[in-house]
Amino acid sequence: MDQKILDGQNVDRIGEENLKEDMLRTSLAAASSDAYINLSAQKQLIRGFGGMNHVAWIGDLTAAQRETAFGNGDKQLGFSVLRIFIDENKNNWSREVATAKKAIEKGAIVFASPWNPPSNMIETFTRNGVANQKRLRSNMYGAYAQHLNDFVTYMKNNGVNLYAISVQNEPDYAQEWTWWTPAEMLNFMKNYAGSINCKVIAPESFSYVKNMSDPILNDSAALANMDILGAHLYGTPVSNFPYSLFKQKGSGKELWMTEVYYPNSNANSADSWPEALEVSVHMHNAMVEAEFQTYVWWYIRRNYGPMKEDGTISKRGYNMAHFSKFVRPGYVRVDATKSPGSNLYVSAYKGGGKAVIVAINKNTSSVSQKFTIQNGNVGSIASWTTDGSKNLSYGSGYQVSSGSFTAQLPARSVTTFVADLK
Repeated sequence: MDQKILDGQNVDRIGEENLKEDMLRTSLAAASSDAYINLSAQKQLIRGFGGMNHVAWIGDLTAAQRETAFGNGDKQLGFSVLRIFIDENKNNWSREVATAKKAIEKGAIVFASPWNPPSNMIETFTRNGVANQKRLRSNMYGAYAQHLNDFVTYMKNNGVNLYAISVQNEPDYAQEWTWWTPAEMLNFMKNYAGSINCKVIAPESFSYVKNMSDPILNDSAALANMDILGAHLYGTPVSNFPYSLFKQKGSGKELWMTEVYYPNSNANSADSWPEALEVSVHMHNAMVEAEFQTYVWWYIRRNYGPMKEDGTISKRGYNMAHFSKFVRPGYVRVDATKSPGSNLYVSAYKGGGKAVIVAINKNTSSVSQKFTIQNGNVGSIASWTTDGSKNLSYGSGYQVSSGSFTAQLPARSVTTFVADLK
């Protein structure tokens, strides 16, 4: 589905309301405080940023589009994570190979999610008065684990070593695929997932609904078989991004955001501005408030996605690229003043001998922002900016004096600063 409806309210909600809010804002942005970047205060390890290639629903990426998605040169997105589809019919598995191989060749990791088990493993039932809903037969859990293993083996034999495999896409939003209750997911994770020869992702709730994952975290046997807690963020308020139980129980596990589109899936909305700036704000919150290690968009190529149907990068894509091109796999997020002023957002990362700062200004006027780097020395700083008229435009370098530098953040913009660590 290209749109999701929650509680009678379309989560695709930005649009005209935000434009009206902008008109009410003062033309001068509120004064900002210094943004402090503490390079020694390490947070989560970053696995990467990327998107979904769903060949069965919208066709494969072309060879050129694969280069655009996973290359990291000029006019390329620098994606380092690919999500692929596990077709219930094994005869269709070959369709996933070409793009997955290219992604790995470019340095990305690949993981896979199923929507349905094979048809012989499914039974229909009436759920909340709705007939012909699907669920996995209770006597087929072991066979389903083997089905997932078979996909892992098939991909490996065809040159694709999967990083991880999911048990089920959106088990709690399954009108068109297979439902799982929290108890059913717990049963599978506790008693069957241990036989899967790959890292296991669960439960991929559509809205980071914690009652889908709490039982796994609270059961030591199930938790032992879960390598990655995966979640989607459709309609999830930022206040629900933190997950205290995962912090308590999830030591040694990874935390991934495995699917979203944001702020909507409106037709041909990929270049809408300033709406597209909301993508980088959402990514900021996913990194800082939720402490996710990945951020995975829905379709890579779509008229509301990071790559438009003609294969060119959209405004939404350039907002993603401010993270994906510069915050590379293996980097670590470090502590930063997350909001030094009204409508200002800052996150910071280090890795590969570099320090990276992503700064977003949602205000309708430019802001002079001072950054102070603590517990580390950096050289001169390069910058790239996207706003209403620029796409990842290279800017003048900044010199650091006594650990600080000041930059002008254009109105409604996202800027990535990159410095070599001394």
